Amino acid sequence: MKFSLIRPAAALVLALGLAACGGGDDDNNYSIKGTVEGLVYPGLVLTTNGKDLGVAPPAKAGDPVQFTFPHRLGYGDEFSISVKTQPAHQSCGVNTQAPRSVFGTGGELAQINALFVCEVNAYSIGGKITGLTKDTTGLVLTNGSSGGSITPVTDQASGAVIEYAMPFNVPFGVSYGVTVVTQPVGRFCTVSNPTGIMGDAPVTNIDVNCVPT
Repeated sequence: MKFSLIRPAAALVLALGLAACGGGDDDNNYSIKGTVEGLVYPGLVLTTNGKDLGVAPPAKAGDPVQFTFPHRLGYGDEFSISVKTQPAHQSCGVNTQAPRSVFGTGGELAQINALFVCEVNAYSIGGKITGLTKDTTGLVLTNGSSGGSITPVTDQASGAVIEYAMPFNVPFGVSYGVTVVTQPVGRFCTVSNPTGIMGDAPVTNIDVNCVPT
């Protein structure tokens, strides 16, 4: 008995032709996927096409997080992914190395891989300085925990209140400690509220009071 190879061969050609036209995840449907780097705290919500997706921090700190939206795109459907809700204590945005990754159309690329990155929020620390005279020189303050020193300007009227801020912001959850490294000439300065753990707002009450020696 002889078998004809004409129909199987024709079917194979048709299947290959359909596969070449597809290019999508499944029957011209495209998954909206991506990666978030640097996520530490919960609360991140991404959104696209009216659909929201919560993204949880990784089980192991420092690992990237993979996400996939539950809905899919058809060929040519537009998408634009953005941050709807920031996570606690962090700010997330599009990875500047791949800004084009978060918008486009289904089928434009072989795979949608949106790239986001998150950073822990950091805030300034500082306060007020009182008791310096116009000619007082030499006061140096430093933040011993995260570094950075400052020499406050004293060319104001004697007895004026000087506002200052340390040169480097401190990330959320990190300790800080402001001390007097060098006392000014003819004065002795002490620091109020010198230490703490950074919260979700700038610290403005690390005050310095200087008195004559």
